[in-house]
Amino acid sequence: MTKRIAIVANTTWNIYNFRLNVIRKFLDEGYEVIVFSPIDKYIEYQTNFPEVTHVAINHLNRDGTNPIQDIRLTMELLHYYKQYRPDITIHYTIKPNIYGAIASKIRGIPSVGIITGLGYSFLHQGFIRQLTKRLYKLACGYHQQVIFENLEDRELFIQKGLVSADKSISIKGCGVDTAHFRPMPNGEFQEKTIFSFVGRLLYDKGIKEFVEAASSVKVIHPNAEFWIIGDIDDKNPAAVKKDDLIKWVNSDSVIYKGYAADVREYIRHSDCIVLPSYREAIARSLTEAMAMEKPIITTDTAGCREAVEEGLNGYLVPVKDSAALHQAMVKFIRNGTAEQLVMGQYGRQKVLLEFDDQKIAQDIFDIVAAM
Repeated sequence: MTKRIAIVANTTWNIYNFRLNVIRKFLDEGYEVIVFSPIDKYIEYQTNFPEVTHVAINHLNRDGTNPIQDIRLTMELLHYYKQYRPDITIHYTIKPNIYGAIASKIRGIPSVGIITGLGYSFLHQGFIRQLTKRLYKLACGYHQQVIFENLEDRELFIQKGLVSADKSISIKGCGVDTAHFRPMPNGEFQEKTIFSFVGRLLYDKGIKEFVEAASSVKVIHPNAEFWIIGDIDDKNPAAVKKDDLIKWVNSDSVIYKGYAADVREYIRHSDCIVLPSYREAIARSLTEAMAMEKPIITTDTAGCREAVEEGLNGYLVPVKDSAALHQAMVKFIRNGTAEQLVMGQYGRQKVLLEFDDQKIAQDIFDIVAAM
C-alpha cells in the first residue's frame, strides 16, 4: 500500500526554494506527496511536480502573534489531516512545527519536525522568545523525530530541555543543487575584487557590518567593489529600513543590485561571497557560492562555521565585528588570484561531499522511512 507523506511549510516560496529535493526523493521512492502551505506565486513548482497535491493553508501568518489566528491554523490543519489522512507529517518552519505537531498528535499521525533555523524569536530577548521556547518544548514532545539543520541548534535545544537527545538528529542544511550551482568561469581578468552579499536584507544577516567593512576597505583598496543582492523582507521584524538602504547606496561604498530570482550571474562575477550573519541553519547563500567555486567570508557562529575550513575555502570572523570583517577582506585581496581560485575549488569539493541536495534528501528519507 502506497504511503502518503504530508509536507507542511509557512510559504510556497519555502517549498520552491528549499524542499523540492525532498519531494522528489519521496516521489522516486513511491510515496504519495501532499504539500500544505499558503499559496503564493511559487505555486508554479507544480508544473514540474503534477503528481503532488497542493493544499492551500489560509490561516498561517508566519510572523503574526495573534493567538486566535494560531488556533484557527491548528483547526485548519486538524481538518485537512482528517480529510487527507497522511501516514506521516513533515513540518518545516516555526508555526507548522508547533501547531502541526499538535494537530498530528490529536489525529494520531506520526510527525517529524524539521528545525530550519532559530529565527528572530531566538535571536532577540523578550516575551515572544520565552513563549516560543515553551511552545517548541510542547511540540518536540509530540513529534516522533526532530531534525535540525545544523549540529549546534540541536545541542542548544537539548541543553535548554526543549528536546531529548534520543529523538533528535542533525543534518547539514537543506542541501544545494550542485548541478544548477556549478562553476561558471566568467572569462574575465579584473584588477578589482568584487565582494557580494547575497540574501534577504535583514540586520540579523549582518548587512550593516558588511557595509561598514566595505566603507573602510575602499579607503585602502579603492578598486574593490561591494555588491548587495537581495530584497527587503518587510514582514520580518529584522528587515532593513529603506532609509538605511538609501543611505548606504548614496555613500558609494556599496552597489545595490536589487532582487534576483537567479543569483548565479552575480555569484559568477563575484570573487568572494560574504555573509556576516548572526546565526543560520546552514546558510544557502554560502553553499551556493561554494558550489560555484567561490571563496566565502562568514561569521564564527552556528550555521555559518560549518561551511568554512579556515584558510582553505574561506575565513571566519566574530559576529557583529566589522573591523574583523575588514581585515578578512583585505587578507583575501592580498592573497592574489591564484590562491583565490584554489580556495574556490576546495569549497566546491566540500559541498559535493557534505551539502549536496541529493545527499540531504537521502538523509531525511532514511530518517522518516525508519519510523
